[in-house]
Amino acid sequence: MVVDDDALVRLALTDLLATDSGIEVVAQASDGLQAVAEAAAHRVDVALMDVRMPRLDGITAIARLRLLSHAPRVITLTTFDLDAYVYEALAAGADGFLLKDSDPAEILRAVHLVAAGSAMLHPSAPRRLIDRYHRAVRPGTAAVRGRVGRLTPRERDVLVLVGEGATNAEIAGRLRMSESTVKAHVSRILTTLEVGNRVQAALAARDAGLTADG
Repeated sequence: MVVDDDALVRLALTDLLATDSGIEVVAQASDGLQAVAEAAAHRVDVALMDVRMPRLDGITAIARLRLLSHAPRVITLTTFDLDAYVYEALAAGADGFLLKDSDPAEILRAVHLVAAGSAMLHPSAPRRLIDRYHRAVRPGTAAVRGRVGRLTPRERDVLVLVGEGATNAEIAGRLRMSESTVKAHVSRILTTLEVGNRVQAALAARDAGLTADG
């Protein structure tokens, strides 16, 4: 599903996604309210979500989407001047974000990664912006450290790589384990840390000082 109040942006993204035979656009929405209605009416796996929209903004829409029986994964679309909203969207449960001027191939890659259960953290400036805003609020750092302390050494190794934005395949290669084992570790990590997705686990890893920018 493509969600943006700019009709030209929706059209451009829809046309781009149509070039990938593994992706089908089943719905479009011009605001958060319509996005929630469309997601309830269709089986949406991934939503490309703008942040600032009329009637209902993307951040509130993400929270409502998570309540659906088949909650779609969400990639937030943003620009540099919306970096504060990016953190709020990730904290609300978004699985990652992209800049609106990202390379088309990167957008397609992001959709596939998030659909497969990975996070999509932009590797350059936007990721540093997330770090900056997360450090500014740092909610419940002591509690996060306590939960991280309950992880096994191997789970901590996996969490460090999740915090670096690595995919399951990359983690499997670096730690010399199967992807199915990585998925099992990630599932237990999310449960132990009491977070909803990999992005929130990555932020927790930084809060606990497990990554270089934590």
